[in-house]
Amino acid sequence: MTTTMRICSLLPSTTEIVCALGLKENLVGITHECDYPQDISEIQVVTRSLIDHSGSNSQEINRHISEALHSGSGIYAIDNKSLESTNPDLILTQELCEVCAVSYSQVKESVRTLSGNQTVLSFEPSNIEGILDSIVRIGKQTNSEPNAKTLVSEAHGRIDAVKSKCSDSAIKPRILGLEWLEPPFIGGHWVPEMIEIAGGTPALGGQEAPSMEITWEQALASSPEIIVLMVCGFDLKRTVEEFNLLSESEFWKKYDGEIYAVDGSAYFSRPGPRIIDGIEILSEIIHPNIFRRKTEPNAWMKIN
Repeated sequence: MTTTMRICSLLPSTTEIVCALGLKENLVGITHECDYPQDISEIQVVTRSLIDHSGSNSQEINRHISEALHSGSGIYAIDNKSLESTNPDLILTQELCEVCAVSYSQVKESVRTLSGNQTVLSFEPSNIEGILDSIVRIGKQTNSEPNAKTLVSEAHGRIDAVKSKCSDSAIKPRILGLEWLEPPFIGGHWVPEMIEIAGGTPALGGQEAPSMEITWEQALASSPEIIVLMVCGFDLKRTVEEFNLLSESEFWKKYDGEIYAVDGSAYFSRPGPRIIDGIEILSEIIHPNIFRRKTEPNAWMKIN
């Protein structure tokens, strides 16, 4: 890759991929939600949120987002002047979820305002292999394919190690992964697959199916032995705070299984390299007798 390639990443996950490929110096634009790795804070931010979520709880955030999407106004915007100032050669975006990032249609409109020629790569992974394929695609586009192949090979090795250890246990507890708490949403796309790799059985939802809203009655009827709170966009501390606001509700009073909170934003919501860490976190939660804890303290905790 020529050192002059200028990359604008409109997804936190692709920002992580670019940095994992050793291309941080080529990043000229990122989103307001890109926060990993930590040494990217000086890079030009080219998006903004149209909704202020500070101080809002799950229910309020869900209502704001629903209203914005229903009205067609969206919840994110691209700052075209900032995007233009980055003069990108390569723009990384997505078509998977309007709640996760700027929409593909917005990106296309913004690219039309730019001079020169830009390559736009869009990603829509719905499973683990699709996430790893994103790494390969970016590697090919940036002439860093050897690094991409190494990353993917290491990821497969870690996945295989978890699968191998889990094969020693005949127990596959029912796991309910919640990516939103009020109203409740189950984790979709790659989350059921993560649960299965880590030696559990998804209580609701199937592989590659999108996340969906459920009722608390459905949650209870699914008979989960373990509930994992993997709230989209929340870190561990925020997730625990949100759970504490809701813990006196009828469902949580009735539920007598185990409850764990994780850093959903870092390890479950974003289809990037740290999804593999998420699988390892789940394995430690589901099979503590097999997997000695190696993940960091702020990755997950038991909360009941």
